[in-house]
Amino acid sequence: MGFTKYTSQTEKERVRMNEGIRAKELRVIGPEGENFGVMQTRDAQAKATELGYDLIEISPNANPPVAKITDYGRFKYEQKKKDKEVKSKLHISETKTTQVKIGTGERDMHIKASKTGVWLREGHRVKVDLFLWGRYKYMDFEFLKERLERFLAIIPESYKIADEIKKSPKGLSVVIERDASKKLATKPAQKPVSPASGEEVPPTETHEN
Repeated sequence: MGFTKYTSQTEKERVRMNEGIRAKELRVIGPEGENFGVMQTRDAQAKATELGYDLIEISPNANPPVAKITDYGRFKYEQKKKDKEVKSKLHISETKTTQVKIGTGERDMHIKASKTGVWLREGHRVKVDLFLWGRYKYMDFEFLKERLERFLAIIPESYKIADEIKKSPKGLSVVIERDASKKLATKPAQKPVSPASGEEVPPTETHEN
């Protein structure tokens, strides 16, 4: 059996194997995990050929480098599994932003709340801005805080406060993140009616703090 060839330049740069190994000697591991000890690279290559496998450098920075005699296809499969596991643990979270106003309608509030719930389930933090303009900027803080809390109450996902409600350049803001320790409590679905339009608003799950 001849040596396996690289399929791309990227692959060649990432993994040294067979004639691509530069070290003069290697600590060699067999296909079943056997310890063949330190061998001259040419002898290790000959051993791999004898067994019908490839010689793959798996720890190039060790002294001497470590190589394994194994099938390259199997090696690639195992590496992909490891890379996938690492990526799943390195989920990148962002801080998403949503904005509501005192005059935002019920339907729009529920749409924004549902989107916020999706972001929380994906593991993101969410910054909620209560946008104030004109005379609203000078209204009582507790009144404005209560308006913002109304929006938080309809978010269909368990959350916890990451950054308390406070004044911001846009008005009031709060940062929330998913609280995996709490389970979402649901109530029988009802269709609230918007006082402005008389239209039914899609039912939502309620959040219990």
